[in-house]
Amino acid sequence: MKLRATLTGFTAIVMWSFLALLTVASGKMPPFQLLAICFAIGSIPGILVLALRPERLRLLRQPAKVWITGIAGLFGYHFLYFTALRHAPAVEAGLIAYLWPLLIVVGSALLPGERLRWYHIVGAVMGLAGTILIVGRNGFHFEGAYAIGYSAAFLCAFTWSGYSLITRRFEEVSTDVVTIFCLVTSALSFVCHLGLEKTIWPDAGSQWVAVLGLGLFPVGAAFYAWDYGVKNGDIQILGAASYAAPLLSTLILTLFCFAEPSWGIALACLLVTGGAVLAAHRMILRRDGVERAQAEAAE
Repeated sequence: MKLRATLTGFTAIVMWSFLALLTVASGKMPPFQLLAICFAIGSIPGILVLALRPERLRLLRQPAKVWITGIAGLFGYHFLYFTALRHAPAVEAGLIAYLWPLLIVVGSALLPGERLRWYHIVGAVMGLAGTILIVGRNGFHFEGAYAIGYSAAFLCAFTWSGYSLITRRFEEVSTDVVTIFCLVTSALSFVCHLGLEKTIWPDAGSQWVAVLGLGLFPVGAAFYAWDYGVKNGDIQILGAASYAAPLLSTLILTLFCFAEPSWGIALACLLVTGGAVLAAHRMILRRDGVERAQAEAAE
């Protein structure tokens, strides 16, 4: 059960790795307009499930803290992330924002029933080092003039890690609630779009396909998978493994000729993969031991 949930959570990381490619392919639509559309699309599978199984509507009766946590997590993260990009260079802001996996691993020590081991921390730090190699391959230039953007990026990292850790405490809450999180995030993003951006629509069919892909996967199914994974899986392994997202994203962009291959990316592969394996090695060994024992018992 725990391994299956952890693997489900990892599928969210894989889907997020396609975020950059699909965003580039979606054209020049402003970020909040794109979010409003994508989160609306992302809510459709959940709406269909509720329509086909109306008895699940009762699972939406949750205390206010569940709704506040979910909406603040999804909308708050994206609002702060785009605020950071508006007020600071993308490279530096992106790196700061990507402290959230490490914060999840360290913060998991505060969760009941969890024990933080040295290999969880080392695995997460290795992942962070790999991310630094990827994001900062052209160097970093932190400047005081971008303090607002840097602050927003820090808050962004704490928002997503906090959302993930608090969600773990809502194990009894059905993943159906993510449907409402997506709908409200879409509505709030639309309000931000009206106040901050000029409307620009895709001008090609391929761009609409990319928008649909974003809504169905990185900005849709990924959040359902992440919710299930952090509630029922190994949150420390998921935290360390989350550094695979920027690595996979870079590899995908390279494959589609949007980025150049380099030795730095190769080293980042080793660091991120090694860190994830180190963080998860106890679960892997435990799984192997169980399978070996079952095989011996069957003989």
